[in-house]
Amino acid sequence: MSSIEAILSRADKEFDQSIARLFELMRIESVSADPACKNACFEASEWVRQILCNIGFNVSVYATAGHPIVLGHYRPAESCAGPHLLFYGHYDVQPPDPLDLWERPPFDPYIGSLNGQDCIVGRGACDDKGQMMTFIEAMRVIKQETGDLPLKITVIVEGEEEILSPSLGGFLAAHRELADVDYALICDTNMWDAKTPAITTRLRGTLSEEIVVTGPDCDLHSGSFGGTVINPIQALTHVLGRLHTDCSRVNVPGFYDGISDLPAAIKTEWNNLIFDETEFLSDTGLNRAFGEPEYTVLERLWARPTLEFNGIFGGYSGEGLKAIIPSKAGAKITCRLVPGQNPEAVRTKIRAFVVDKLPDGVTAEFLGGEACSAVEIDVGAEVFSRIKTELTSEWGKPAAMIGCGGSIPVVQSFQNLLGIDSILIGFGLADDATHSPNEKYNLKCFRGGIRSWVRILTSVATMANTTFEK
Repeated sequence: MSSIEAILSRADKEFDQSIARLFELMRIESVSADPACKNACFEASEWVRQILCNIGFNVSVYATAGHPIVLGHYRPAESCAGPHLLFYGHYDVQPPDPLDLWERPPFDPYIGSLNGQDCIVGRGACDDKGQMMTFIEAMRVIKQETGDLPLKITVIVEGEEEILSPSLGGFLAAHRELADVDYALICDTNMWDAKTPAITTRLRGTLSEEIVVTGPDCDLHSGSFGGTVINPIQALTHVLGRLHTDCSRVNVPGFYDGISDLPAAIKTEWNNLIFDETEFLSDTGLNRAFGEPEYTVLERLWARPTLEFNGIFGGYSGEGLKAIIPSKAGAKITCRLVPGQNPEAVRTKIRAFVVDKLPDGVTAEFLGGEACSAVEIDVGAEVFSRIKTELTSEWGKPAAMIGCGGSIPVVQSFQNLLGIDSILIGFGLADDATHSPNEKYNLKCFRGGIRSWVRILTSVATMANTTFEK
């Protein structure tokens, strides 16, 4: 039996133990957004520290202004030619509310069934405890079967990803030695479908903004002042209605500056993916997609920017009627950005547009918000072809190279602060309910994820160092 076959066989034989270890971690109520869970977050960091120590990592836990960051280093006993890899994960989870919609307590994990598939159910099953454990369990079985890991590996596991990682940037800036890493591995994304593995190669960036429009100094009686003073809600909606054209394009001058056409090869690969628009919309209550008609739904989702209204407020919204002209009105906006767009330049253009279109008699205040650029990963390096081959071997279907409509800010942090590219390989599914009640992770995905990482680490370890020079 070959070495890789022996490792995979061990992974299968010990799969029940892998589930048991994941359950241990899932029982820890590490909700980063809840101050009452601070001790639980510390407990989770200690749990991760110990499991990495058991594999042979040199591990430190770093205190932050928020929740601890776990940093582990593994160096093989013998020198190796392969790349130095960094694996990133997070032990914190989303709040479990609303609790009444869970079939069982959210931190009491169990094996359930959905659509005929056995699943691990509980908060953190997929995001990100289950995904993170696919990598850790792969390292465990490799070490147990061969006595060593085949390449240099650094692991960072943080506890604030679900609250936008406020401590991570400072941590990375203080650990410049991590720039020695060749690639970062992130397992916090999805497969294309339940049978098709995927590598995510594009992430949209994000920009948030809050606009507050002020008219009179206080709310006014609409009978005494109606028709004589401007209404801030009317002024605000006047502007919001002009931020888009009828065909859903953003109407802000310069918004699309810097965007290049999607390469023909990527467009062809996306067109070859089996995508059912009706199924995509099935859980929304809608029967047709909206957006720029000249682009496919996948292009709109992965390669086109947006400007969305997330909320609008002002005046009285309680029961009954209150006849006022409100003093203030506001709106919350987010943009999804694509490669070529500068978030702060886009923010400046949006603000200028709003100010220019506001009627006389009101003023605008801009409260700002988070911003990160889009990420486009060059997949021409040998490491990507090797990973794609190993994923295809494990799952029996060609691995898809896909985009993601959302953002993963740590990818940009790794690029900007450490100068390293990320490889995004996840085994989640679209129906995993990652931020919702009854979050789940298919057993097949958990098992296949462990086996996939075994294949990937074993293959990438044999790459000559000339293939990944920075």
